[in-house]
Amino acid sequence: MAIKPIEYRDGVCRMIDQRLLPTEEVWRDYFDYQGVAEAIRTMVVRGAPAIGVAAAFGAWFGARDIDEEDFDRFFARFEKVCATLAATRPTAVNLSWALERMKNFAKANSSYPVADIKIVLEYEAMAIADEDIRVNMAMGRHGQELIPDGARVLTHCNAGALATGGFGTALGVLRAAQLAGKNISVLADETRPFLQGARLTAWELQKDNIPVTLICDNMAGYLMSKGEIDCVIVGADRIAANGDTANKIGTYTVAVLAKEHGLPFYVAAPTSTIDMSLADGSLIPIEERDAREVTHCGDKQIAPSGVAVRNPSFDVTPARLISAIITEWGIARGDYGEGLKTLMSRVR
Repeated sequence: MAIKPIEYRDGVCRMIDQRLLPTEEVWRDYFDYQGVAEAIRTMVVRGAPAIGVAAAFGAWFGARDIDEEDFDRFFARFEKVCATLAATRPTAVNLSWALERMKNFAKANSSYPVADIKIVLEYEAMAIADEDIRVNMAMGRHGQELIPDGARVLTHCNAGALATGGFGTALGVLRAAQLAGKNISVLADETRPFLQGARLTAWELQKDNIPVTLICDNMAGYLMSKGEIDCVIVGADRIAANGDTANKIGTYTVAVLAKEHGLPFYVAAPTSTIDMSLADGSLIPIEERDAREVTHCGDKQIAPSGVAVRNPSFDVTPARLISAIITEWGIARGDYGEGLKTLMSRVR
């Protein structure tokens, strides 16, 4: 695995600042939930599973610093901590999933002294981080079966080790394919406007010695038409009960192109990304981010001052365009309503 983007040791959560990659590798230390919330909001850490891991440690920091001995008063304040963390990025469901898990764990141990609950919450946050890596490796083992030897694979955004606790979702499938002895290569969309493909995916794959070619987002259709792409694999930030999938803006465009050219389009995501409470993708909240991400590249302005800007951070790919959804419990195809329900029934 190229890197673990989040490390926890001796009460300190360290995160690599993904805004500065690939030219600078800077680690930042966090000691309280407010700092973790800001790191999530400003994209020091990004990627749905990684956000969930970071939020779990943020919740632990918040719990640790609550000076209450009565459980009800402690939990009321703990819920406010979790609400602050949950408000940072609305689309990625792993964020609320991790926070709900931390709250439920606290409630399950409510008969114990608050001091003891704080101790076990720290271990629960560490468990979430460790489980994420194991989940990604399991997902990789299932998904690599779909990747043929010699495949030229297009991916959009970054769904690698940097987007998770380690190993990756979509890139984890490709890592597993390489470990299985398959000779694969990757085309990485640059992924405007935050350039996660150019800055992060290309950097990760180079570190793992997986052949990677960087392309602009608007080159994918041309390369498909020339027969230079064999399949597409992406991650997800939220998957509705019917299989509609929210992922980084531009994913829907790639899915439409793949359909037009008869190419498989795969989604790799843990079951924690599946939101069975939402019937379809129209109900997934889509985050709108700062216009400056579009009008500037780093510190350099690239658009006229005062121009109107739209900056939705995600789009929704309809289930009908998705060939398979890969999870740690197996692969869903066809009727995603039934397939996802079956996979979710296996979650312990």
